[in-house]
Amino acid sequence: MFSKSKVLALILVLAFVLSACAKTPTAAPTAAPVATEAATEVATAAPTEAAPVTLTFLVGANQTDQDMNNALADAYMKLHPNVTIEIEVGTAGTEGDNLVKTRLATGEMTDVFYYNSGSLMQALNPQETLVDLSQEPFMANISDAFKPAVTSGEGIYGVPVGTAAGGGILYNKKVFADNGIEVPTSWAEFEAAADKLKAAGIPPLIASFGDSWTAQILVLADNYNVQTAYPTFAADYTANKAKYADIPAAKAGFAHLQEGFDKGWYQPDFATTKFDAALQMLADGKGAMYPMLSFAIATIDTNNPGAGENIGFFAIPAEDGTKTGATLWMPLSVYIPKTTSNLEEAKKFVAFIASAEGAAAITEKVKPVGPYVINGAVLPDDVYPGVKDMAAYIEEGKAGPALEFVSPIKGPNLEQICVAVGSGQMTADEGAANYDQDVVKQAQQLGLEGW
Repeated sequence: MFSKSKVLALILVLAFVLSACAKTPTAAPTAAPVATEAATEVATAAPTEAAPVTLTFLVGANQTDQDMNNALADAYMKLHPNVTIEIEVGTAGTEGDNLVKTRLATGEMTDVFYYNSGSLMQALNPQETLVDLSQEPFMANISDAFKPAVTSGEGIYGVPVGTAAGGGILYNKKVFADNGIEVPTSWAEFEAAADKLKAAGIPPLIASFGDSWTAQILVLADNYNVQTAYPTFAADYTANKAKYADIPAAKAGFAHLQEGFDKGWYQPDFATTKFDAALQMLADGKGAMYPMLSFAIATIDTNNPGAGENIGFFAIPAEDGTKTGATLWMPLSVYIPKTTSNLEEAKKFVAFIASAEGAAAITEKVKPVGPYVINGAVLPDDVYPGVKDMAAYIEEGKAGPALEFVSPIKGPNLEQICVAVGSGQMTADEGAANYDQDVVKQAQQLGLEGW
């Protein structure tokens, strides 16, 4: 079994939330959109007698990060024999954040570097320190779902490395089939499915409040639906112009937690169940659905070889099923500092990273545990079914980033508030109001306007 600390470490690999991966065999790809001609041209056209160029590349300390970025560098150098990419391995955690900030401030950053997307990228003052890539042809290869995570003002500053993680509902496909349950797309359909499963003696919704961080998923993974109903929510929330308690779509995640308790959808020992035990319940069919991030599919399969094939994924349903979409925890990105002395070659390398060929280079070394956010990137046939389920939302244009990738605000007590709501100690209204108050101190410490 995996410990909580190891699980949290796995989440951090993909912009706070991805897991370790295994080497994948060569397999036929699934269908995917075709990469743009302009970007593919940049990625694959190797110069014949170009002058030697050396690019420096700072990457993360995590082994999976190193494997992915080494794969990209090796593939690019093979296409461009005149280019040498020198990789420097950084440090993890706060020390790594400080290293990146210091080197950007002193003008000593490498030609390209690998770093977080989302709010941590915003802390780099990207409009002053990073090269704006928004007008580059290869940006057409990047899924629109990803771009907000590396956008500041009018500029777009990074391209993704690796795969995203989906937040939503993991479900046992056999339990659904045995009980005649279809994947719900609206919340009313979800309620009907849960009630039917409960009547059959199967806990519809697994809760693992013994690991309190897991209680947040119904709230955090509902962000796509919040943004669809209230398109300016992230900006208004950051500016203290919108509150969870005042907006029905934003409060829905808290309402779902309360409904699960009120209707008895959780298993009897939900208050003390730990993350590992919850995954085992789902694998064994002793519970039908589990609100979680998709990285957990790989953990299920590791603990129960072959069980990952029986785990599907669907987004938390919206009130209107036609508007339901998936919330994504985005991969880390590669950026170019304004201080590079090899701007054109750095852009060519980044173009390769942003191409289907770049994604394929990663897949040769690291098995995808989520969908790529690069148009034209393909997934091997042996990828988990739940990963294919997530990829479908991206391909349909029904996916967007978790709030933490578009707003710097996240209160420290969200998980405890969610546990209180999900265990009947607090109503959804009270939970939303408490969380609105919980973020105030952090917003003030960040010096945000309006607080």
